[in-house]
Amino acid sequence: MIIYSGNKKQFNDAVVNNQIINEIELCFAKNGIRHENLREENAWRNSLNFMRNVLDDTNIPNDVNIAIEYQIPQTSKRVDFMIAGCGSNDTDNVVIIELKQWSNVSAINNDGNDNTIKCDLLGGRIVAHPSYQAYSYKTCIKNYCEYVSKENIELYPCAYLHNLNERYRSEISNKKYQQWLDEAPVFLEQDTINLRNFIKKYIKAKSKNGDILYKIDHGKIKPQKALQDSIHSMIKGNKEFLLLDDQIVAYDKSLEIIKLAIRTNKKHTIIIQGGPGTGKSVLAINLLANLITNYGYMALYVTKNAAPRNCYHSLLAKSSMAKADIEHLFPSAHKLSEFQKNDIQIGLFDEAHRLQEHAYMYKGDSMLEDAIDKSLVSIFFIDENQIVTTKDKGTINKIIEVANKFNSEVHYDDELKLTAQFRCNGSDEYIAFLNNLLEIENTANLKLNTKDFNFKVYDDILKMREDLRILNNINNKARLVAGYCYDWNSKKDPNAFDIILDNGRFKAKWNLSNDKIWAINENSFDEVGCIHTCQGLEFDYVGVIIGKDLCYKNGHIVVNRDAISKDDKSSGVRNKTTSDELAKQIIKNTYKVLLTRGQKGCFVYCEDKNLADYIKSKLIND
Repeated sequence: MIIYSGNKKQFNDAVVNNQIINEIELCFAKNGIRHENLREENAWRNSLNFMRNVLDDTNIPNDVNIAIEYQIPQTSKRVDFMIAGCGSNDTDNVVIIELKQWSNVSAINNDGNDNTIKCDLLGGRIVAHPSYQAYSYKTCIKNYCEYVSKENIELYPCAYLHNLNERYRSEISNKKYQQWLDEAPVFLEQDTINLRNFIKKYIKAKSKNGDILYKIDHGKIKPQKALQDSIHSMIKGNKEFLLLDDQIVAYDKSLEIIKLAIRTNKKHTIIIQGGPGTGKSVLAINLLANLITNYGYMALYVTKNAAPRNCYHSLLAKSSMAKADIEHLFPSAHKLSEFQKNDIQIGLFDEAHRLQEHAYMYKGDSMLEDAIDKSLVSIFFIDENQIVTTKDKGTINKIIEVANKFNSEVHYDDELKLTAQFRCNGSDEYIAFLNNLLEIENTANLKLNTKDFNFKVYDDILKMREDLRILNNINNKARLVAGYCYDWNSKKDPNAFDIILDNGRFKAKWNLSNDKIWAINENSFDEVGCIHTCQGLEFDYVGVIIGKDLCYKNGHIVVNRDAISKDDKSSGVRNKTTSDELAKQIIKNTYKVLLTRGQKGCFVYCEDKNLADYIKSKLIND
């Protein structure tokens, strides 16, 4: 989605007449996006004047296309400035410019920080190097936009730090960043002419195919590779998912700490926090692949959730890797008690909120204590709002407490927090909307514009299933999931149905107990998954059946714990010792997880018609 677009003359006139900010704000409103960001407005006011000066050359035609704030598909990331036109070789090109207002920077000389730099932002913050950032945006656009690859559009990224003086050249262009500088050059305060020449090198006339930025913005989105599809390639060392912004900052910091720990043989614990769809698992697998293939470290990816682990096992089994090696790389959290102190060099504990104490069949006392005790470096990827059983004990405070017990130095700060959204069509607004809808927390997002994310509420569950089936036939990336309100009859009687709705018109079974790869099994569409088979995984589209455990009464979301199936042996919601408050939290968390499994869309059917009508009233359908 492009917020502002026009040609060079229109852009220059708007800047000269001091109207560019108003025009951008109007474009946000036209796209149904609330924008109240004074810091961003000030950045435009400053940076866009500099860009107007850069473009002040008659050799850059007035009719070339300009775009400001282009949101990369499937992410919440926006490209600052783009110029599109035709080059000397008669090909269409796009110059991508990352704009920065920094006035000082310093290279990070610690081992492992090859992608990040320290700037004066917010009093001195470690951020992605602007060349890396610009290059990563180029890569994302090429990966997502079918028009770019189909029409052979060339993308040329760069960064413009218009407030940065020459004396910082040695810092921003430090040789450790050379691989990114080669991909995306940086231009400083006195480089106006150099940047202008860079643009003129690729933009000499209006694009031969018309407004290519419009075509990029409105073209087909290429199917994104889900993490479970790319695991084999990543373990081999190929860059299937290039990390962006806060992900690369957390990656570099983690790598720095890991190298320090191995060099000094001192225990360290890293806590990486992020909500659903912020790329925690992608970051974990990237670290795993790099630590093994490039550094030769002994790293393990550990998760309590069997569903993603089984999918990874199945996909890697098709490779040349031995079964024993696969199981060793991706052990269950139940195996932690079998290790000795510091046996694991680097433990990557995904879905850390699911770690338990006194777990069924677990030979130790605490998975969390064993995770820290048995690892030299323990890295926890956590979202406390995804705790879905009473036994889940992985909280940030508990991790810190246990780390202190084992004399492990704790790292937990803003550089280790993931905030950008890479699921739900990159819509931060959707996550905020869910938090408000489910009354998890108050946000400003009372309503959801379905233009930003394909969200539908169905009155006819058969229609929802068939719409999902059509989407699943494309690439096997659509699934039905439900709250655990339905007895598992088919476990004992294969001919029985578990979920019967709409007076028997809709019948379905829970996913089969012997199907451990339901999420990627080409024959599993008609089976319905639950929280335990989909947490940690993602699809293009997800259909969510909301049972009678969630209703709408008297102006509020109401939880009915008695509606949970008697076959639910995991959540603890039915236990009399579980407080009403904890039961309510678990049920709401469960639905938030289910409702955030879709990358492109989420379809919903509610047993409670009042809830369905309430959700519909919160939707803006343009």
